[in-house]
Amino acid sequence: QRILPYSYAGTMGWVQGEGMASRFFHRLGASLLDRTICSSAGMTGLSYTLGGPVGMDVERYAESGLILIWGSNSITSNLHFWTFAQQAKRRGAKLIAIDPYRSDTALKCHQHIAPMPGTDAALALGMMNVLISEDRLDRDYIDRHTLGFDALAQRAAQYPPERVAQICRIGVDEVIGLARDYATLRPPAIRVNYGLQRTHGGANAIRAIASLPALVGAWRDPAGGVLLTASGMVPLTPARHTRPALLPGGPGKLPRTINMVQIGDALLGAEPPIEAVVVYNSNPVAVAPDSEKVIAGFSREDLFTVVIDHFRTDTADHADWLLPATTQLEHFDVHRTYGHWYVLANNPAIEPVGQARPNSAIFRELAQRMGFDEPELRASDEQIVLDAMDWNAPQVGGTTLEALKRDGWVKMRHAAAPFAEGGFPTPSGRCEFFSQRLADQGLDPLPDWLPPRESAASNPALAQRYPLAMISPPARRFMNTTFVNVESLREAEREPRIEIHPDDARARKLSSGDMVEVFNDRGRFLARANVNDRARPGVVVAWGIWWHRFAPGGRNVNAVTSQALTDLGRGPTFYDCLVELRPAPSASAPARR
Repeated sequence: QRILPYSYAGTMGWVQGEGMASRFFHRLGASLLDRTICSSAGMTGLSYTLGGPVGMDVERYAESGLILIWGSNSITSNLHFWTFAQQAKRRGAKLIAIDPYRSDTALKCHQHIAPMPGTDAALALGMMNVLISEDRLDRDYIDRHTLGFDALAQRAAQYPPERVAQICRIGVDEVIGLARDYATLRPPAIRVNYGLQRTHGGANAIRAIASLPALVGAWRDPAGGVLLTASGMVPLTPARHTRPALLPGGPGKLPRTINMVQIGDALLGAEPPIEAVVVYNSNPVAVAPDSEKVIAGFSREDLFTVVIDHFRTDTADHADWLLPATTQLEHFDVHRTYGHWYVLANNPAIEPVGQARPNSAIFRELAQRMGFDEPELRASDEQIVLDAMDWNAPQVGGTTLEALKRDGWVKMRHAAAPFAEGGFPTPSGRCEFFSQRLADQGLDPLPDWLPPRESAASNPALAQRYPLAMISPPARRFMNTTFVNVESLREAEREPRIEIHPDDARARKLSSGDMVEVFNDRGRFLARANVNDRARPGVVVAWGIWWHRFAPGGRNVNAVTSQALTDLGRGPTFYDCLVELRPAPSASAPARR
């Protein structure tokens, strides 16, 4: 367990992701990695409310009467959904963007509501307060298909619109109007994305938002409901896929688990110490929070680091061995569903170039060379795909692997409105406003608003020193840190930018075009100021995620983000981050090109 595998989704593949790799590291007895850096808080919130990462069919948004685009810049990050939202708009649907920043998506919606980061649960509970007090409910659906309504109503009573407006720093009329639109414009649909669950109360925020459709019976219609992720609409078989039975020692004697969000602390202080790291499908030096600790950890002279990648990333700069991985053009894979109900095949177009090898082949051969003779470690790529999903489940509709490879995709078969008559994959079969599973753990069984750890509500002294809340969405031409090495895309983005409201800029004597230093107790980075009113007062928007080597001063936005975890799901809190801005020192180092 002194060896740590570090990886995340890569290209979301069953084969080149955690198929053979997890099998190998399980057999090796390496430390387990808690892969939580993206979506775990939201998926955990869904699990305790709807029973799993389930949601409506994205294609049905074209028929919705109201779409709440909650915490999503869909034009940039969710284009397939945006196509259907535009169809709905042309049919007369109302689109409302809920986002601290007036994004490109918000500009094309009928209305934009800009709550402070980390206040989304309060807004959802305020909507519930209005729905309940004005009796804009589907009582029949609530009685037959939900659990804990009376308790939820008592919780919502604590969030009148006036209080919610103060928490979110929006207008009382915005809270009331949003709730009324949600109750009257039928069918109402919510597309929520992952940014808002990257705060201290992220899982509770998703719990609250995911409770809204059942209150008004939105699930009765195929074009009503909510979607965060639809991965639970696929009959996955993770134990067959990753083979945890290969772990040595049996139950109760498993290797330790390291949370990938806290890799900086782990590399610097875990006991027993981590002596080797194998990185694939990830770039933790650029992506993980609290960069100074992450860089210090990977810079240890006694750490043996292997990186498997297409490019020489920031993490690869610390590698003792850099192994070339194949790209999508060179290997076979099958990709799990994300914001839709499809499973997709990737057939190679060319043979691997040079010495590049697929991840699956690398770990398969490592197992062979180490003398591991379990048949699961010799499985072909096709067998890994067969192991990853229950191909006999009715959702698959009798599709075979051969048909998937031939056609390129298969859509999971579900009722058009999968929860019109309840049937949620919860223990009760109902939408669980009240979760007995949470109560059994001594946790709050109802959704609630938990203030960000870094806010005036939770830490007024810190907020006095660092009064600006920072969010750090990916720049339009990057996908997290993917594509940052492409010179043409980097030139189009020009340089790291931070958007700041004119009031906040004026108080700091900053102007558009100034190079500013963004800092807190964890670190600092440089960005070019863009002063405009698309960023709401009190919030700055720092576009990421630049590789450190291409950022002026050699640090990106994660120099100031925290390793603290979410309320549930052990996820990251990238958007729970207070900073201050000042003019950059004149001698700041330029970015490397």
